[in-house]
Amino acid sequence: MELKVINDQGVEASRLQASDLLFGREYNEALIHQVVVAYQANARSGNRAQKDREQVKHTTAKPFRQKGTGRARAGMSSSPLWRGGGRIFPNSPDENFSHKLNKKMYRAGMASILSQLAREDRLAVVDSLTVEAPKTKLFVQKIKGMGYDSVLVITDGLDENIFLASRNLPNVLVVEVNEADPVSLIRFPKVLMTKSAVTKFEEMLG
Repeated sequence: MELKVINDQGVEASRLQASDLLFGREYNEALIHQVVVAYQANARSGNRAQKDREQVKHTTAKPFRQKGTGRARAGMSSSPLWRGGGRIFPNSPDENFSHKLNKKMYRAGMASILSQLAREDRLAVVDSLTVEAPKTKLFVQKIKGMGYDSVLVITDGLDENIFLASRNLPNVLVVEVNEADPVSLIRFPKVLMTKSAVTKFEEMLG
């Protein structure tokens, strides 16, 4: 599989021969869906909590007498039927939302995403990406010069100038190879990789 290599002006300069196992895999929608769902589920903290009728702070006194009021009989105001009462089946803070996903499935799913990005011409490669100083203005000029407004940048090692210059941009995300996730790959309209990042992807997922 050949990937497009662009220069600082966003013009195709050459072609990079990449692994077919990583960038030439068939599109597998079901597997990609499973990988994305598992990633999002495993990111949940599971710290929500609700109270049952024993935990809510209510008086245990009978709200009103048993007979003669015309209302339904009631024993405690902490009843789940009452406003402010406890929940019948409350959510517990130790609820586990994690999904099990085999390494082989995760690698295949990531490869399927990368292959589809390459087929849709949403993936490009650059020799290197650097800025002279940690200035957002300089980084924006470089990215816009390549023709990008919203882009996911994947590098082999995160340069401090790039990190500081890009962290305040809402439509740009710069990550290292081992921090690239399936949700970001799908969410951003364009993905820009360095050549060393492509090599590291092939080592990790190939």
